[in-house]
Amino acid sequence: MLVTIPSFALQGIDAVRCDVEVSLQSRGLPRIALVGLPDLAVRESIERVKSAMAASGFEPPRHRTTISLAPADLRKQGPAFDLPIAVALLLAAPESADGRGGGGACGARVPDVGAWMLAGELALDGSLRSVRGAVGMALLARRLGLAGIVVPADNAREAAVVEGMDVRAAGALPEVVAFFRGACVLPKAEPVDVRGAISVTAPAVDFREIRGQGPAKRALTIAAAGGHNALLIGPAGCGKTMMARALPGIMPPLEPDEALEVTRIWSAAGAGAPRLVTERPFRAPHHTASTVALVGGGAAGVPRPGEVTLAHHGVLFMDELPEFGRSALEALREPLEDGFITVARAHGSARFPARSILVAAMNPTARGNRGAGTRGAREQEKYMERVSGPIVDRIDLHVEVRAVPFERLAAAPVGEGTAELRARVMAARAVQRARQGAVLNAHVRGKALDAVAELDVAGRALLGEAIGQLGLSARAYDKVRRMARTIADLDGVAQVSAVHVAEAVQYRVLDRHAG
Repeated sequence: MLVTIPSFALQGIDAVRCDVEVSLQSRGLPRIALVGLPDLAVRESIERVKSAMAASGFEPPRHRTTISLAPADLRKQGPAFDLPIAVALLLAAPESADGRGGGGACGARVPDVGAWMLAGELALDGSLRSVRGAVGMALLARRLGLAGIVVPADNAREAAVVEGMDVRAAGALPEVVAFFRGACVLPKAEPVDVRGAISVTAPAVDFREIRGQGPAKRALTIAAAGGHNALLIGPAGCGKTMMARALPGIMPPLEPDEALEVTRIWSAAGAGAPRLVTERPFRAPHHTASTVALVGGGAAGVPRPGEVTLAHHGVLFMDELPEFGRSALEALREPLEDGFITVARAHGSARFPARSILVAAMNPTARGNRGAGTRGAREQEKYMERVSGPIVDRIDLHVEVRAVPFERLAAAPVGEGTAELRARVMAARAVQRARQGAVLNAHVRGKALDAVAELDVAGRALLGEAIGQLGLSARAYDKVRRMARTIADLDGVAQVSAVHVAEAVQYRVLDRHAG
């Protein structure tokens, strides 16, 4: 007898259909053959399935059995196939055939197993554990027009963020088998109010808690308004990390489709407990992180997303930038410029979204202080040489952050908090949306940039003088214009003028030092 159950495999962060086909033959010695390019975790599923079946009171298969994971040329990874393999084995067995037609023991119509997508890892006692990619699975099932999906209970709320999908939560193998025999009804996961969940999210750090540092706060407000990358340069303990952690709070709340996209990424990566992501991501990889950890990949199999993708629609914070490996930093060129990263490996390639705001921080010298005199200048230059010019060139704002003396720290005014700054950022983004759609100022290019960031006569003259004195690259020239456009939007001004250009040029600190 042949039974086919839809399941899925992850290709990067995307779910693709993978059918679990089980065929029992009456002739031949009892054995189980698993085919279809399974990896080690999938091959080991046979032992987990047999133990789970025995612990749940089911007879292990006593026939010559072939399990095929189709399509055969797609590499299969992970334990998500445990549940569909077990259910298919039990429904294909002769003793299970009678329970697949007509009405069930509870009088309910028996579900068509071919119209439901299943995934879940089996424990040896038959209980179900969560798997990666439940959101992508639900999106795939909806696109294929399937009746619904059955997932472990821990994945149910995560998958329920996909609107219009019937998500059933299961705690153990016997519940799923009974469901497809019509003997019980699996609980249906309640749809998630994504917009409502986002609205009650509070910022982790309020800018009101940060004393002083008015110029740096202004720079980060510009970064949030236009989607610009920023580099904070200052001595240890001056508040760089705290300001970076406060940045997601002044960015506009996630839109429901953005929250779904971020949740899909985190679900595919297995980043933390399965949940709906309701706040802007903030990722802070350690400076010892490898290139693969930052941009994605893996030693074998299908590439997995890295930190730059997990920070999509949020903030990627890289503290002590010069301490990161040179190859890891150079790998950030593509995502910083294009907003995505393509990772190719022997068994496949994947394209991951990576549109985040990079906030990098560094001390002036390896000792953490600014230093003084000729020796201090040499130390700063030597420390800065650890970061390549092309990477620095891709960062819009270079901000000097100075230590706040105690007497000024104790008496410093509180200043604007996160709520006030967010209101200003959202107003600036609304102007951008009305003018150029969903594209933020930091990502406008070519003729579109010439149109939206047209400078007045004084502004063009000032920018020309700055290019001559600082030796700005063509990329830096465009970045100054984009920042000037954002500053004008924050000021509520349609025309980009010399005052906006002047402030934007001030944020090219490292260009001034190079000149």
